[in-house]
Amino acid sequence: MIIPEFPGFIPIRYELRTEMHPHLPMTVDGVSEYTFANLYLFRRRYRYRVSRLRDKAFIISGVQPADHGEGGEKTFFCTPCALPERGILEDLFKTHDFWKGIPDSILASGRDRLEEWGLAFTEDRDNFDYLYLRGDLAELPGKRYHKKRNLVSQFHHAYTSADGTPRWEVRPLTAELVPTALEILEKWRDEKGFDGDFAAASEALEKFQGLYQRGLVFWVEGKPAAWCLGERLARGRMFAVHFEKALEEFKGIYQFVNQYCAASLPAYYTHINREQDLGDEGLRQAKLTYRPCGFVRKFTALAR
Repeated sequence: MIIPEFPGFIPIRYELRTEMHPHLPMTVDGVSEYTFANLYLFRRRYRYRVSRLRDKAFIISGVQPADHGEGGEKTFFCTPCALPERGILEDLFKTHDFWKGIPDSILASGRDRLEEWGLAFTEDRDNFDYLYLRGDLAELPGKRYHKKRNLVSQFHHAYTSADGTPRWEVRPLTAELVPTALEILEKWRDEKGFDGDFAAASEALEKFQGLYQRGLVFWVEGKPAAWCLGERLARGRMFAVHFEKALEEFKGIYQFVNQYCAASLPAYYTHINREQDLGDEGLRQAKLTYRPCGFVRKFTALAR
Protein backbone atom coordinates (compact mmCIF):
# COMPACT_ATOMS: atom_id res chain seq x y z
CA MET A 1 0.00 0.00 0.00
CA ILE A 2 1.16 3.52 -0.84
CA ILE A 3 -1.15 5.49 1.46
CA PRO A 4 0.31 5.81 4.99
CA GLU A 5 -1.65 5.03 8.12
CA PHE A 6 -2.93 7.95 10.19
CA PRO A 7 -1.41 10.33 11.27
CA GLY A 8 0.60 10.23 8.06
CA PHE A 9 -0.80 12.00 4.97
CA ILE A 10 0.29 12.21 1.34
CA PRO A 11 -1.09 14.36 -1.50
CA ILE A 12 -3.76 12.81 -3.73
CA ARG A 13 -2.11 11.66 -6.94
CA TYR A 14 -3.08 9.56 -9.94
CA GLU A 15 -1.16 6.48 -8.81
CA LEU A 16 -3.45 6.10 -5.78
CA ARG A 17 -6.51 5.28 -7.89
CA THR A 18 -6.07 1.50 -7.68
CA GLU A 19 -5.83 1.70 -3.89
CA MET A 20 -8.75 4.08 -3.31
CA HIS A 21 -11.26 3.50 -6.10
CA PRO A 22 -12.41 -0.04 -5.16
CA HIS A 23 -13.61 1.17 -1.76
CA LEU A 24 -15.08 4.64 -2.34
CA PRO A 25 -17.99 3.59 -4.62
CA MET A 26 -19.01 1.05 -1.98
CA THR A 27 -20.02 3.71 0.57
CA VAL A 28 -23.78 3.62 1.09
CA ASP A 29 -24.74 7.31 0.87
CA GLY A 30 -23.42 8.17 -2.58
CA VAL A 31 -21.70 11.45 -1.70
CA SER A 32 -20.60 12.88 -5.05
CA GLU A 33 -17.27 14.18 -3.72
CA TYR A 34 -16.28 10.77 -2.41
CA THR A 35 -15.02 9.21 -5.60
CA PHE A 36 -11.40 8.98 -6.55
CA ALA A 37 -12.11 10.92 -9.75
CA ASN A 38 -13.63 13.89 -7.93
CA LEU A 39 -10.92 14.00 -5.27
CA TYR A 40 -8.20 13.77 -7.90
CA LEU A 41 -9.68 16.27 -10.35
CA PHE A 42 -10.12 18.94 -7.66
CA ARG A 43 -6.91 18.13 -5.77
CA ARG A 44 -5.27 21.45 -6.63
CA ARG A 45 -8.22 23.62 -5.64
CA TYR A 46 -8.64 21.94 -2.24
CA ARG A 47 -5.06 20.71 -1.74
CA TYR A 48 -6.33 17.26 -0.88
CA ARG A 49 -4.19 14.80 1.09
CA VAL A 50 -5.11 11.30 2.16
CA SER A 51 -4.39 9.03 5.11
CA ARG A 52 -5.39 5.42 5.70
CA LEU A 53 -7.56 4.72 8.73
CA ARG A 54 -7.95 1.02 8.06
CA ASP A 55 -7.50 -1.16 4.99
CA LYS A 56 -10.81 0.05 3.52
CA ALA A 57 -11.19 3.50 5.11
CA PHE A 58 -9.54 6.84 4.40
CA ILE A 59 -9.27 10.31 5.92
CA ILE A 60 -9.18 13.18 3.44
CA SER A 61 -7.57 16.46 4.50
CA GLY A 62 -8.11 19.66 2.54
CA VAL A 63 -8.10 23.45 2.51
CA GLN A 64 -11.26 25.44 1.85
CA PRO A 65 -10.34 28.40 -0.39
CA ALA A 66 -10.93 31.91 0.86
CA ASP A 67 -13.61 32.48 -1.82
CA HIS A 68 -15.85 29.84 -0.18
CA GLY A 69 -16.82 32.09 2.69
CA GLU A 70 -15.77 34.60 5.28
CA GLY A 71 -12.59 34.41 7.27
CA GLY A 72 -10.09 33.32 4.63
CA GLU A 73 -8.79 29.80 4.11
CA LYS A 74 -9.83 27.06 6.51
CA THR A 75 -8.64 23.50 6.87
CA PHE A 76 -11.07 20.57 6.95
CA PHE A 77 -11.09 16.81 7.05
CA CYS A 78 -13.52 14.24 5.62
CA THR A 79 -14.20 10.63 6.57
CA PRO A 80 -15.80 8.99 3.50
CA CYS A 81 -15.89 5.38 4.63
CA ALA A 82 -16.18 5.09 8.40
CA LEU A 83 -16.43 6.92 11.71
CA PRO A 84 -12.97 7.28 13.28
CA GLU A 85 -12.32 6.50 16.93
CA ARG A 86 -12.56 9.34 19.43
CA GLY A 87 -8.81 9.73 19.81
CA ILE A 88 -8.33 10.08 16.06
CA LEU A 89 -11.11 12.69 15.83
CA GLU A 90 -9.54 14.65 18.67
CA ASP A 91 -6.18 14.60 16.87
CA LEU A 92 -7.81 15.73 13.62
CA PHE A 93 -9.51 18.68 15.29
CA LYS A 94 -6.14 19.80 16.64
CA THR A 95 -4.91 20.38 13.09
CA HIS A 96 -8.14 21.18 11.19
CA ASP A 97 -10.82 23.84 11.56
CA PHE A 98 -13.82 21.63 10.86
CA TRP A 99 -15.12 18.22 9.79
CA LYS A 100 -16.77 18.40 6.37
CA GLY A 101 -19.13 16.33 4.21
CA ILE A 102 -20.45 14.08 6.97
CA PRO A 103 -23.16 11.83 5.48
CA ASP A 104 -26.19 10.39 7.24
CA SER A 105 -24.63 6.92 7.57
CA ILE A 106 -21.74 8.30 9.63
CA LEU A 107 -24.06 10.27 11.92
CA ALA A 108 -26.43 7.32 12.30
CA SER A 109 -23.64 5.29 13.82
CA GLY A 110 -23.16 7.65 16.76
CA ARG A 111 -24.39 11.26 16.62
CA ASP A 112 -25.52 11.29 20.25
CA ARG A 113 -22.15 9.99 21.37
CA LEU A 114 -20.32 12.52 19.19
CA GLU A 115 -22.34 15.38 20.61
CA GLU A 116 -21.52 14.16 24.10
CA TRP A 117 -17.87 14.39 23.10
CA GLY A 118 -18.41 18.11 22.38
CA LEU A 119 -19.10 18.22 18.63
CA ALA A 120 -21.76 20.53 17.16
CA PHE A 121 -23.33 19.50 13.83
CA THR A 122 -24.86 21.77 11.17
CA GLU A 123 -26.62 20.88 7.92
CA ASP A 124 -24.56 21.97 4.92
CA ARG A 125 -27.49 22.63 2.55
CA ASP A 126 -25.32 24.25 -0.12
CA ASN A 127 -23.51 20.94 -0.53
CA PHE A 128 -26.49 18.58 -0.51
CA ASP A 129 -26.39 16.37 -3.61
CA TYR A 130 -29.59 16.36 -5.67
CA LEU A 131 -31.07 12.89 -6.22
CA TYR A 132 -33.47 11.98 -9.01
CA LEU A 133 -35.19 8.77 -9.97
CA ARG A 134 -33.52 7.56 -13.14
CA GLY A 135 -36.91 6.63 -14.60
CA ASP A 136 -38.24 10.16 -14.05
CA LEU A 137 -35.37 11.80 -15.90
CA ALA A 138 -35.56 9.22 -18.68
CA GLU A 139 -39.32 9.45 -19.23
CA LEU A 140 -40.18 12.99 -17.99
CA PRO A 141 -43.67 11.84 -16.96
CA GLY A 142 -46.75 13.87 -16.05
CA LYS A 143 -47.49 17.56 -15.59
CA ARG A 144 -44.50 18.25 -13.39
CA TYR A 145 -42.15 17.59 -16.33
CA HIS A 146 -44.33 19.29 -18.96
CA LYS A 147 -41.86 22.13 -19.69
CA LYS A 148 -38.85 19.80 -19.85
CA ARG A 149 -40.72 17.41 -22.14
CA ASN A 150 -41.67 20.31 -24.40
CA LEU A 151 -38.06 21.43 -24.73
CA VAL A 152 -36.95 17.90 -25.61
CA SER A 153 -39.78 17.71 -28.17
CA GLN A 154 -38.73 21.06 -29.65
CA PHE A 155 -35.19 19.75 -29.98
CA HIS A 156 -36.41 16.63 -31.81
CA HIS A 157 -38.67 18.70 -34.06
CA ALA A 158 -35.88 21.13 -34.95
CA TYR A 159 -33.30 18.45 -35.65
CA THR A 160 -35.27 15.65 -37.29
CA SER A 161 -35.80 15.48 -41.06
CA ALA A 162 -39.26 15.30 -42.64
CA ASP A 163 -38.79 11.57 -43.26
CA GLY A 164 -38.10 11.00 -39.53
CA THR A 165 -34.31 10.72 -39.83
CA PRO A 166 -32.55 12.32 -36.83
CA ARG A 167 -30.07 15.04 -37.66
CA TRP A 168 -28.36 14.36 -34.36
CA GLU A 169 -26.06 11.55 -33.29
CA VAL A 170 -24.87 10.15 -29.95
CA ARG A 171 -21.84 7.92 -29.33
CA PRO A 172 -20.25 6.52 -26.17
CA LEU A 173 -17.12 8.44 -25.23
CA THR A 174 -13.95 6.69 -26.40
CA ALA A 175 -10.31 7.75 -26.47
CA GLU A 176 -10.74 8.67 -30.15
CA LEU A 177 -13.56 11.09 -29.30
CA VAL A 178 -11.74 12.95 -26.51
CA PRO A 179 -10.44 15.66 -28.90
CA THR A 180 -14.03 16.27 -30.06
CA ALA A 181 -15.23 16.60 -26.46
CA LEU A 182 -12.35 18.98 -25.69
CA GLU A 183 -13.36 21.09 -28.70
CA ILE A 184 -16.89 21.36 -27.26
CA LEU A 185 -15.48 22.25 -23.85
CA GLU A 186 -13.36 25.06 -25.29
CA LYS A 187 -16.37 26.47 -27.18
CA TRP A 188 -18.44 26.18 -23.99
CA ARG A 189 -15.83 28.27 -22.13
CA ASP A 190 -15.85 30.89 -24.88
CA GLU A 191 -19.66 30.95 -24.85
CA LYS A 192 -19.81 31.39 -21.06
CA GLY A 193 -16.97 33.88 -20.86
CA PHE A 194 -15.37 32.26 -17.81
CA ASP A 195 -13.33 29.16 -16.96
CA GLY A 196 -15.53 27.59 -14.28
CA ASP A 197 -14.48 23.95 -13.94
CA PHE A 198 -12.70 23.96 -17.33
CA ALA A 199 -9.39 22.61 -15.96
CA ALA A 200 -11.02 19.74 -14.07
CA ALA A 201 -13.30 18.90 -17.00
CA SER A 202 -10.35 18.84 -19.41
CA GLU A 203 -8.39 16.45 -17.21
CA ALA A 204 -11.50 14.32 -16.66
CA LEU A 205 -11.79 13.82 -20.41
CA GLU A 206 -8.11 13.13 -20.93
CA LYS A 207 -8.03 10.51 -18.14
CA PHE A 208 -11.63 9.26 -18.23
CA GLN A 209 -10.72 5.59 -18.60
CA GLY A 210 -8.16 5.60 -15.79
CA LEU A 211 -10.64 7.48 -13.58
CA TYR A 212 -13.36 4.85 -14.18
CA GLN A 213 -15.71 7.28 -15.93
CA ARG A 214 -18.21 6.69 -18.74
CA GLY A 215 -19.73 9.30 -21.00
CA LEU A 216 -21.54 10.28 -24.18
CA VAL A 217 -20.73 12.68 -27.01
CA PHE A 218 -23.47 14.41 -29.02
CA TRP A 219 -23.50 15.91 -32.52
CA VAL A 220 -26.23 18.06 -34.09
CA GLU A 221 -26.31 18.41 -37.87
CA GLY A 222 -22.78 17.06 -37.97
CA LYS A 223 -21.44 19.61 -35.48
CA PRO A 224 -20.01 18.59 -32.07
CA ALA A 225 -22.64 19.85 -29.63
CA ALA A 226 -22.42 18.31 -26.14
CA TRP A 227 -20.92 15.68 -23.87
CA CYS A 228 -21.52 14.27 -20.40
CA LEU A 229 -19.40 12.20 -18.05
CA GLY A 230 -20.02 10.37 -14.79
CA GLU A 231 -19.60 7.21 -12.75
CA ARG A 232 -21.29 4.75 -10.41
CA LEU A 233 -21.83 5.42 -6.71
CA ALA A 234 -23.54 3.89 -3.69
CA ARG A 235 -22.73 0.25 -4.41
CA GLY A 236 -23.89 0.48 -7.99
CA ARG A 237 -27.44 1.76 -7.44
CA MET A 238 -26.63 5.41 -8.24
CA PHE A 239 -24.96 7.18 -11.17
CA ALA A 240 -23.28 10.56 -10.56
CA VAL A 241 -23.16 13.05 -13.44
CA HIS A 242 -19.94 14.95 -12.78
CA PHE A 243 -19.77 16.97 -16.00
CA GLU A 244 -22.34 18.03 -18.58
CA LYS A 245 -21.31 20.56 -21.24
CA ALA A 246 -23.39 21.71 -24.21
CA LEU A 247 -23.48 24.58 -26.69
CA GLU A 248 -26.61 26.66 -26.28
CA GLU A 249 -26.86 27.49 -29.98
CA PHE A 250 -28.86 24.25 -30.12
CA LYS A 251 -32.16 25.00 -28.36
CA GLY A 252 -33.18 22.29 -25.88
CA ILE A 253 -29.76 20.60 -25.98
CA TYR A 254 -29.30 20.47 -22.20
CA GLN A 255 -32.74 18.95 -21.63
CA PHE A 256 -32.12 16.47 -24.45
CA VAL A 257 -28.72 15.45 -23.05
CA ASN A 258 -30.15 15.04 -19.55
CA GLN A 259 -33.02 12.87 -20.79
CA TYR A 260 -30.89 10.81 -23.17
CA CYS A 261 -28.22 10.13 -20.56
CA ALA A 262 -30.80 8.88 -18.05
CA ALA A 263 -32.53 6.70 -20.66
CA SER A 264 -29.22 5.17 -21.78
CA LEU A 265 -28.20 4.01 -18.29
CA PRO A 266 -28.81 0.39 -17.26
CA ALA A 267 -31.96 -0.14 -15.19
CA TYR A 268 -29.98 -1.21 -12.13
CA TYR A 269 -29.16 2.47 -11.59
CA THR A 270 -32.26 3.51 -9.67
CA HIS A 271 -31.07 7.05 -8.91
CA ILE A 272 -29.06 9.78 -10.59
CA ASN A 273 -26.94 12.13 -8.48
CA ARG A 274 -26.51 15.55 -10.09
CA GLU A 275 -24.30 16.99 -7.36
CA GLN A 276 -24.61 20.24 -5.37
CA ASP A 277 -25.75 23.78 -6.11
CA LEU A 278 -22.94 25.29 -3.95
CA GLY A 279 -25.35 27.97 -2.77
CA ASP A 280 -25.82 29.43 -6.25
CA GLU A 281 -29.49 30.48 -6.37
CA GLY A 282 -29.80 30.13 -10.14
CA LEU A 283 -28.29 26.68 -10.11
CA ARG A 284 -30.51 25.71 -7.17
CA GLN A 285 -33.66 26.69 -9.03
CA ALA A 286 -32.50 24.86 -12.16
CA LYS A 287 -31.90 21.66 -10.19
CA LEU A 288 -35.23 21.96 -8.40
CA THR A 289 -37.13 22.22 -11.70
CA TYR A 290 -36.16 18.59 -12.35
CA ARG A 291 -38.10 17.58 -9.20
CA PRO A 292 -35.52 15.78 -7.05
CA CYS A 293 -36.82 12.77 -5.15
CA GLY A 294 -34.42 13.51 -2.31
CA PHE A 295 -30.94 14.61 -1.35
CA VAL A 296 -27.66 13.15 -0.18
CA ARG A 297 -27.50 15.20 2.99
CA LYS A 298 -24.16 16.38 4.35
CA PHE A 299 -23.22 17.97 7.65
CA THR A 300 -20.28 19.87 9.06
CA ALA A 301 -19.02 19.64 12.63
CA LEU A 302 -17.09 21.94 14.91
CA ALA A 303 -15.43 21.07 18.20
CA ARG A 304 -17.00 23.14 20.99
